[in-house]
Amino acid sequence: MTRIPAIRSLAPLAFAVAMACSLPALAQESISKVNGSIETTAGRSYGDLETVNGAVRIADGVQAGDASTVNGSITAGDGARVDSLETVNGSIRLGRNVQVAGDIETVNGSVFTDQGSTVGGNVETVNGAIGLVRTQVGRNLETVNGDITVGIGSHVRGGITVERNRGWFQGTPKRKPRVVIGPDAVVDGPLEFRREVTLYVHRSARTGPVTGAEAVIFESETAPQD
Repeated sequence: MTRIPAIRSLAPLAFAVAMACSLPALAQESISKVNGSIETTAGRSYGDLETVNGAVRIADGVQAGDASTVNGSITAGDGARVDSLETVNGSIRLGRNVQVAGDIETVNGSVFTDQGSTVGGNVETVNGAIGLVRTQVGRNLETVNGDITVGIGSHVRGGITVERNRGWFQGTPKRKPRVVIGPDAVVDGPLEFRREVTLYVHRSARTGPVTGAEAVIFESETAPQD
């Protein structure tokens, strides 16, 4: 005997699927402008946040795509989640427990990440300091003229590179960058210094091979002053 499928019992399910597919997706709001800062609302979700002349302020708990500006700073509040952060002339500062899936990049500005934060990619700057506090970085730290502090309990799964200045006009050499690997900090990859630096490594810290500098070992909570 040929069995007839229970079409009636499947009809409600098919209707529900068809209705779900016909509903428009709720698009996340992206913000793009030329002049002016970008402000976000705590706990909301956004697409990309882009401006040219202005700051980008990512509130607590916000989820967003790429955040970028040219002339302005970027701040990410506690618990924010973003794809990447990039500016040219400005600093980048992360609150606690911030998650950045990709890279953090600036040219003329510093980068600071507070405890519990994670960065999936690189942290890069040219003329600015990098400071990590109990932060996980998936790849590398890179700078040319800035200081680097891998603070207490931080873990860099890549390496550290301080590049030489390759500009056409270098002028008077700037002060030596100061690189500190703090208490219980870990840098898995190599530390490569292609210009003269002052390197301090806490006795409890662990690093990969060091080239281009001689480490000064310290045991106090903070590194000695130059």
